[in-house]
Amino acid sequence: MGMGYLILAGAIMLASWLVSARLKSKFEHYSRLQLQNGMSGKEIAEKMLADNGIRDVQVISTPGQLTDHYNPANKTVNLSEAVYNQRNAAAAAVAAHECGHAVQHAVGYEWLTMRSKLVPFVSVASNYMQWILLAGILTIRIFPGLLLIGILVFAATTLFSIITLPVEYDASNRALAWLENKHMLNQAEQAGAKDALKWAARTYVVAALGSIATLMYYISIYNNRR
Repeated sequence: MGMGYLILAGAIMLASWLVSARLKSKFEHYSRLQLQNGMSGKEIAEKMLADNGIRDVQVISTPGQLTDHYNPANKTVNLSEAVYNQRNAAAAAVAAHECGHAVQHAVGYEWLTMRSKLVPFVSVASNYMQWILLAGILTIRIFPGLLLIGILVFAATTLFSIITLPVEYDASNRALAWLENKHMLNQAEQAGAKDALKWAARTYVVAALGSIATLMYYISIYNNRR
């Protein structure tokens, strides 16, 4: 499977680069599409939360780019500085998407609950997983169980990436439905928000495929250890 995996890994890396480049291009384009309603990302987020009856979630600004996220632990919608302050279709899309996660949390969306339970384990595992896998490969004929442990840990992170897919797509669907139903954006702005979120979601698809392919590679090494 060695050469086959290298070809597959190369194809996935290329796909990841293409999707990331396209996503960056889309967000730059829609960042120039100013909202007619003049609302900032912060204001969009606060209105979506209020419209969904969510009063205990705070919208805050976080440093950096692409740092937007919802934190269920302290119930905060964290928007990057550009999204928090800007008043364009890209900012509206991201702000509403992150609020989509807050809505998921409020209604007990099962896929988000599952992902949240895996977060502590994946956070710890990511620090040691590669070292366990490397040690397992180097000592496979002596301690095959070590590689198996590494595979099981990696499988958990792969499961996390798979569970992330419905979570992200559902958050985008909730965001776009709210933006449309509340007439927050005009037709061009709505189309831009939808396009931007579509490409953002594809980055998670490529990541999940890459994780699955890598998991299969490690499994093949373990199965061929003799």
